[in-house]
Amino acid sequence: MTRSPSGTQGSWSVTPEPFDSPAAQALWRAYYTEVSDRWYRVYEGRTTDPDELEREIAAHTGSEFTPPAGVLLVARHDGEPGGTAGVRMLDATTGELKRVFVRADLRGKGAAPLLLAAAETAARDLGARQLVLDTRSDLVEARALYARHGYEETPAHNDETYAEHWFRKDLAG
Repeated sequence: MTRSPSGTQGSWSVTPEPFDSPAAQALWRAYYTEVSDRWYRVYEGRTTDPDELEREIAAHTGSEFTPPAGVLLVARHDGEPGGTAGVRMLDATTGELKRVFVRADLRGKGAAPLLLAAAETAARDLGARQLVLDTRSDLVEARALYARHGYEETPAHNDETYAEHWFRKDLAG
């Protein structure tokens, strides 16, 4: 369990949790809804079609975050689920960071750095010597967060449909 460093607002804890727990599922729905709606608003001036939203949420269960090849972390603020970060191993030494998310009403209270640190520790525990991730151009806050925490932009490491920026961080040391 990771606890809030001093100087954060409220009490945060971060613990591994099954991808299909009620808290993890609710946070996945909130995450997917936000990033999907954001994309559609930017590129098509609308929100996500409800049928598409349900289909995509159901299609991406998060089973890749099952030990021993992955882990899903849930951050709780004063006991309430407030964010997630997932790590899945791509090979013996490379982990991929996924589903980094903090509920909008809890942003700015110290969760994102805490989740990143916990995800890096979890990745090391799984054998990772590096973490990679992808994100989109419209997620400027995410890109700034990763850069602030030592992630360097790299050439593409995958061909994900919506990926526009790729990052890597060496976990050695």
